[in-house]
Amino acid sequence: MYQIQTLNKISPIGLAQLGDQYQVADTCENPDAILVRSAVMHEMEFGSNLLAIARAGAGVNNIPLDRCAEEGIVVFNTPGANANGVKELVFAGMLLASRDIVGGIEWVQSIKGEETISKMVEKGKSKFAGTEIKGKKLGIIGLGAIGGPLGNAALHLGMDVYGCDPYISVDAAWKLSRSIRHVETREEIFRQCDFITLHTPLVENDDPNINTKKMINAETISMMKDGVVILNFARDLLVDDEAMEAALKSGKVRKYVTDFPNAKTANMEGCIAIPHLGASTEEAEDNCAVMAANELSEYLENGNICNSVNFPNATMNACGTKVCVLHKNVKNLIASLTTAISGAGLNIENMVNASRKDYAYTMIDVTGGALAEEVVEYMKKIDGVIRIRVIG
Repeated sequence: MYQIQTLNKISPIGLAQLGDQYQVADTCENPDAILVRSAVMHEMEFGSNLLAIARAGAGVNNIPLDRCAEEGIVVFNTPGANANGVKELVFAGMLLASRDIVGGIEWVQSIKGEETISKMVEKGKSKFAGTEIKGKKLGIIGLGAIGGPLGNAALHLGMDVYGCDPYISVDAAWKLSRSIRHVETREEIFRQCDFITLHTPLVENDDPNINTKKMINAETISMMKDGVVILNFARDLLVDDEAMEAALKSGKVRKYVTDFPNAKTANMEGCIAIPHLGASTEEAEDNCAVMAANELSEYLENGNICNSVNFPNATMNACGTKVCVLHKNVKNLIASLTTAISGAGLNIENMVNASRKDYAYTMIDVTGGALAEEVVEYMKKIDGVIRIRVIG
């Protein structure tokens, strides 16, 4: 029986993916796995049984990834599960920025007690007039699970779409419409587009072509068209708030729409701050929970890793006993593992190894007899081995 702890409310549809061999509770002394959404885990102490953490969502800044890797805890997220919910909210953001819908609604509420409200509306509505998005140039930085479908949908609304993503996957590229203009650099988008929307991870790097932290700053804003609209539904720190405030005051930026309010943006005139609603749909929460639950069960039961953020992805079907080893990405470690197994008179039927920066994962399919406990204990002591599990 696997013990699963939930740190937030997780969709019942997701939990239903877990079979009878799972016991789920919001309190658990030493769980085998944790399901989490937004709960901050940096100060948590993890029990010896904890094998995995699954975040029902994309961002994992609430989880101590490095510490988990050192302790042999695989962390999963659910990329793409909430993509449609975010995509739809981006369109809402574009419309809110193009037409003063919020101001108009607030004005109607302020005069709702007037008997002549109908006449007042017809006379005063011109104050809230705006522009259409049809025919405007939309620049998308990041063409992944959200940016790609967003671009395809924007074409159907009559927008001229530009996209930039030097790391686009083959799968994502195949799904892009040919009508999206793929540009090589962000600067091309900055200079040409009426709307600019951000869909990249937060990356801190000395190379300005790789770094995304505060990539919207005074210098890059100066390249943009006057009256540009900037939308940020990806990461708070992609935008320099000080530079954005100055650009809004000068009129260089018409509107800034962000899904990440803070003390600065919430009080910034010209900023439409939405309370992190990108993935807050019933469908997105269900999709994320289903994906997270399936990732956990596949790892706990079969040792397969898919969508991990701190260890490499790796899958293998085994006909015998599967030895799963989380380890440092160092020389000669795999040779030591295979020597220990063959030295015990066992056969290695198949093996999969994958690495991710400092860490690696190896699965070995062992046949020809039972794997003795003393062999497993010997392998645990090999320098660089973090955790070993034997399945089957």
